[in-house]
Amino acid sequence: MAPGVGDFMTNEIDRRTLFGWTAVAGATLAAPAILATSAEAAPDTGNINKALRGFDTLPGNVGYRINVGRGGRRFTAGKKASAALFVGSAIKTFILTRFLKDVENGRLTESDQLKVNNAIRSVSSPVFLNLTGTTPAKSVLEAMITHSDNTATDIALKQVGPGRVRTLVQNAGLSSVQIATSTRMLFSYLAGADFGVDVGWQGMKQIQAGDLFGPARSPMNDRETMKGSADDFVDYYERVLAGEFIRTPAMRTEFRRISSMADALWLVVPEDTPAYGKGGSVEWDGFNCFSLPGQMLIGGTLPVTFSFTVNWQGKPATIPGVFDQFASAIRDTLAATAKAFG
Repeated sequence: MAPGVGDFMTNEIDRRTLFGWTAVAGATLAAPAILATSAEAAPDTGNINKALRGFDTLPGNVGYRINVGRGGRRFTAGKKASAALFVGSAIKTFILTRFLKDVENGRLTESDQLKVNNAIRSVSSPVFLNLTGTTPAKSVLEAMITHSDNTATDIALKQVGPGRVRTLVQNAGLSSVQIATSTRMLFSYLAGADFGVDVGWQGMKQIQAGDLFGPARSPMNDRETMKGSADDFVDYYERVLAGEFIRTPAMRTEFRRISSMADALWLVVPEDTPAYGKGGSVEWDGFNCFSLPGQMLIGGTLPVTFSFTVNWQGKPATIPGVFDQFASAIRDTLAATAKAFG
């Protein structure tokens, strides 16, 4: 199975790689709450609650949070929302934020020509897999979010430094979020290499061929992983889209522009609704994940911030059915929310 971490697609489910399975303990189900001021009549949210029940029969561990209005001022609901689940490429949004902050601080520019070659090449790179040369940083960021290209991700991480991305996350108080050093370091470690070892492009091809470097490790480890809770992702998207982390109008617009390009959003958000986010999906040796955090704007103004994740253990044959149920539950939930508050 070819390793990869990326968005999920409608007609083609990329077989994303993670090694092993560890159950995640989660918080209890939080009852939906409706909060309204005297000037806002409480809407009928029955169809939202009905749509959310679509997550109840998914296998494994499911965690979600949905807030209507900043901080859930109009409506909020969650299930195991504090549980740190594996989210795969959903963490790439933090790399984007760090990079754009460095642009506004004059440390980097989006026109910088960045190298694409075997020294940094990673698997599951639909844009850069067979390309060698240089490309503008803006194209790297777009490939990382739009196509979840792992080579693009490692190029961007090299520019900003994984430690500085982790510091941004830590300073923001997002305690459940964990960022891999690079996708190559993640795959190397999970495929049995020693911690801190990058097995290189030849090693990536070896892993693709099913030849590991030692016993496969669980993705739910605390050394090289991609994890986060629904609560932390909702908190982050509310804050970053409100301009808390990126201060200049140009870079805030750039964050929205690039974040609106993620494939997974347009499978689930209502038609003609602005939306921003980044999904993730993985598969390896019985461990599977789909994740989608982000925000949509009802009527272009009312924020609906959400994070939905499922981790489960199952054979590849289970993936299409879980995907259909997961995507349908998100689609129904967001549609019902738009109708109730639109």
